[in-house]
Amino acid sequence: MKDAAELRDELGALDGIAKLLSEAREMLDLFSGDAGAETEAGAMLATARQRLEQMQMAASFSGEFDAHGAIVSINAGAGGVDAADWTQILARMYLRWAESKGFETRVVDESPAEEAGLKSITFFVRGKNAYGMLESERGVHRLVRISPFDAAHRRHTSFAAVDVVPEIEASETDVEIKPDDLRVETFKSGGAGGQYVNKTESAVRIVHVPTGIVVASQQERSQAQNRDVAMSILRARLVQRAAQERNQQLSELRGERQANEWGSQIRSYVLHPYQLVKDHRTGVETGNAQATLDGEIDLFVWSYLQQRRRAS
Repeated sequence: MKDAAELRDELGALDGIAKLLSEAREMLDLFSGDAGAETEAGAMLATARQRLEQMQMAASFSGEFDAHGAIVSINAGAGGVDAADWTQILARMYLRWAESKGFETRVVDESPAEEAGLKSITFFVRGKNAYGMLESERGVHRLVRISPFDAAHRRHTSFAAVDVVPEIEASETDVEIKPDDLRVETFKSGGAGGQYVNKTESAVRIVHVPTGIVVASQQERSQAQNRDVAMSILRARLVQRAAQERNQQLSELRGERQANEWGSQIRSYVLHPYQLVKDHRTGVETGNAQATLDGEIDLFVWSYLQQRRRAS
């Protein structure tokens, strides 16, 4: 039923594009030379083009988990307080992007920095192909700007690492998580306070001892709910780790050498002395840095997906 509904949506989208093109043609034929008609027809064509590009992007999602929701984690890197502020800016960028797509978002863990910003944040993005799109954001993001925290107004460079894994149900994977491999810790939730926050040890941190993976959740009201969320994140990261190990083994057999995405700089955001956002993998860039930081990242997502599709 789910597959049938998705196919109906795709057919409906195609019919909508065909209708826009037909109406634009009819308008131009009936009102040839009329400036108002040409403007309206141009708007119809622009809408049709945008919808067609969205369908082309959707056709790029062929990975096993591309259609799933995403779990996004952002961690401050080198740069001190500027890196913590940069982490918060990136989180806002992705949350605003998700909002523009109509996706559901949910912050499950955040660690405020001492002076400003965030040491780290983890949140869910739920919607069709959310992981397929956000996978392109995995890696190190570099910011260059005049630091608002520097009294001398000097230019600073700071870094934040973005990790993205698919949200996976227990029934969708054969990854086994043994209770004996887990160390579960509880602590009081951080935040502004409230009836439950900071009063009970409802927050949960889980350490997967064999791999050293640490996950946490503190935004739910009960310890049991936070444990379920943390286990969901742990399961996703173990699945991703297994996939990376398989890919690494295949690369070694083929004699390939691949860059470590987590330690590489995938994109630079320069705010001074000029404005430029450049993706170092695809070469795509834009001078409208503020729009990018406000969530307009489709330019970079789409170009990455096209590159991946050509390489496959």
